[in-house]
Order: sequence, then C-alpha cells, then structure tokens
Amino acid sequence: MRIDLQFKGRHVIVFGGTTGINFGIADAFARQGADVSVVSRRRENVDNAVAALTGHGHRVAGFCADVRDFEAVGQAMAEAVAKFGAVDVMVSGAAGNFFAQARHMSANGFKAVVDIDLLGTFHVMRQAYEHLRKPGASVINITAPQSTIPMRYQSHACAAKAGVDQLTRVLALEWGLDGIRINAISPGPIDGTEGVRRLMAQSDEELAQATSMVPLKRLGTLDDIANLTLFLASPYASYISGAVIPCDGGGALESVKPVLEATGRLAEAQARKV
Repeated sequence: MRIDLQFKGRHVIVFGGTTGINFGIADAFARQGADVSVVSRRRENVDNAVAALTGHGHRVAGFCADVRDFEAVGQAMAEAVAKFGAVDVMVSGAAGNFFAQARHMSANGFKAVVDIDLLGTFHVMRQAYEHLRKPGASVINITAPQSTIPMRYQSHACAAKAGVDQLTRVLALEWGLDGIRINAISPGPIDGTEGVRRLMAQSDEELAQATSMVPLKRLGTLDDIANLTLFLASPYASYISGAVIPCDGGGALESVKPVLEATGRLAEAQARKV
C-alpha cells in the first residue's frame, strides 16, 4: 500500500497558523495542495504567512482574529468559508505561556493563559462546527505534555491544556455522530520555536543539556508535527478520534523537566526583582 497524503481541493484552516508549529502545519498542507486559511491576531504575521504560503502556488488566505474573542473568531471563520467553502480540516493551535509560581501569579496572569489555550480552543471549535464538512471533517487541537505532566511554574498551562485534552475527547463523542473526527497532538520540545527559545533553552549550553535528555537524543522539528497532522487529517486515520497523541521523542518533556524547572526558577527570580 502506498500512502498518498494529497489534499488538493480540500479547505484547511489553521488558527495560530502564522508562526511556529502552526505555520509549519499550514505550510505542509499548502505543499500538499490544500486551500489554506490562516488566522492570527496580528495583521503583520498574517500578511507574512500568506506571502510565504502563496509561494507554493496554491490558494491561500489570511484573516485576523484573537481566539479570546468569540465573535471575531466566528467572523474569521465565516470569511474563510465564503472564500474556500466548507472546512475539511481545522487546526486549533493558539497558545500562551510564561513561568510563575502559583503563589506569585496574579489572577489575570492565570486567566490570560486559560483564556488563550482553553477558552480559545472552545471558541474556535464552537464557531467551526456549522462550517465543518459533515461527514468527513477532521479537527486537530494542539495541546501540550503539561496536560498530563505536572510542572512547577506551569499551573496555568497545565490546567488549561488538561482542559483542551478533555474538550477534545468530549467533542469527539458528541460530534462523532456527524462524522467529524477530533484528535489532539501533544508536541514535545520543537527546535526553533518560541517555546524552546523562551521557556527552555536560552543558551547553547541549555539547549545541549535539554537535547541530551530527550530519549531520541534530538529535539523535534516542525516537520515532525506537520507530518502527524497530515496523517490524522487523511483517510488513513479515518477510525482515529478522541485521541491525544504525543509527538515528543519519547516522553521528552518529562525528561527535560529539570531544565525547564531550573529555567523557571531563574525567570521567576528575575521577574520578582523588576
């Protein structure tokens, strides 16, 4: 059997699809022939992503919306559907994070991460429902290993991503009746992303230490996540729904917890001096 992951004539919309992991996903679908819509909060990022993706020769459009704004998400979704038709694949990947002990964290700080990661995921999925192809649509949420691995300085992200995991499972039950599959990908440390640069490895020494702790002895790549997304969105995954799938080099986040928590201690100490 030859696996063919072509998406020509399919409409793929990626929330958060202008930078990092989510841009890598949008780029992969564009390369495979999909009509791609990307949605992000900043117009500059949207314009840059559209310019880069258009270079593949397929139809691309960009829209501005903050996932915390339910109505703005709905407007962006409606505009994308008006341009390219019903949604075959929807990826929800917007995220926010920072280091802080719970006892030093403000209510607004905790709320900000929950609003982006969890409430934002609900907004995207809820507004997408009426536009998803029924049957046949595939929804993929980008979660994080913090959803199951408790970490110091990450109470907000752990709580929010655990919610994303359960939202994925519950809506897989509810929307499965419409022939919609819903899964989530849990990336480990991905090389070159803001998360690695800002939260884990701010020096070559920290990067080397973190890499050495990953069971596969390397950081992940954008292609690692994109390839899994392509598979989950394809007919070859037609009986997979309600799954939260790690793509992390073998429990990478758990392995690099000492590096992350050391970085968190330093970040918090610096923040308290300001």
